Amino acid sequence: MIELEGVPELIDPVMVAAFEGWNDAGDAASTAVAHLEREWKGEVFAALDAEDYYDFQVNRPTVYMDGGVRKITWPTTRLSVVRVGGEKPRDLVLVRGIEPSMRWRSFCNELLGFAHELGVELVVILGALLGDTPHTRPVPVSGVTSDPDLARRMDLEETKYEGPTGIVGVLQEACTHAGVPAVSLWAAVPHYVSQPPNPKATLALLNRLEDLLDLRIPQGELPEDARAWQVGVDQLAAEDSEVAEYVQTLEEARDTAELPEASGEAIAREFERYLRRRDVGPPGGKPRPPAAGGMTKDEDEDNPED
Repeated sequence: MIELEGVPELIDPVMVAAFEGWNDAGDAASTAVAHLEREWKGEVFAALDAEDYYDFQVNRPTVYMDGGVRKITWPTTRLSVVRVGGEKPRDLVLVRGIEPSMRWRSFCNELLGFAHELGVELVVILGALLGDTPHTRPVPVSGVTSDPDLARRMDLEETKYEGPTGIVGVLQEACTHAGVPAVSLWAAVPHYVSQPPNPKATLALLNRLEDLLDLRIPQGELPEDARAWQVGVDQLAAEDSEVAEYVQTLEEARDTAELPEASGEAIAREFERYLRRRDVGPPGGKPRPPAAGGMTKDEDEDNPED
């Protein structure tokens, strides 16, 4: 059962969702939504009933002490709302949880009922998968949708994937059948360094979300964490000649594949992001003066999954 008490009237709401589990390589997607909650101080106001969707032998509850009293946290999916300030404020409905163990159709229908009641205009689902991509290059992030019109308007790939899917793919199709515009953003995580966290992939997802929704997301410590992560993986790769050789092979394949594009669109996206960060201050704050700095590079690749 979802509780909606105390939720204010929302402004141009967009739902942004991520789920731990099969669709969350390196915890990149769930960490991205957690970052939005933390930076914009989102407060959880609703949760799905854990009894309906989770096998507690698979996702076990945890016990903690609260003022000398033992309490239990149940694995579930929780929802919060954050307001993004600026000239055109809008609200993000953040959905963060664990891929359900059962009743996926009911799970999606409950989330969609919630979205309808809040007037959500777009659903963006974040995911991450393992791929043959080198850790030394920008993280590929693909935006896909099942809606041909939405694909054209938002410069997305129309999904052609066939095969096993997770809750990200199921929720996107449920949105499509319900007439709710939905997009999935997928980050590719190097399969040879798949253990979480992966701040570089998290940052790439947030950058792509910025472009999609035309807003500025505070990055906090993520850029520094991403640099530290890459340095650490560089050191590990350097200690193993076979891994180093494999990474070089991936680099050559990636660079060769990207040569024909000389991606003008990617350069334009990065320049727009640079201007947004230069001219716009913190959400709801005053514009800040121009600052020196380079641009990061985050290019899309072909549709990896859903």
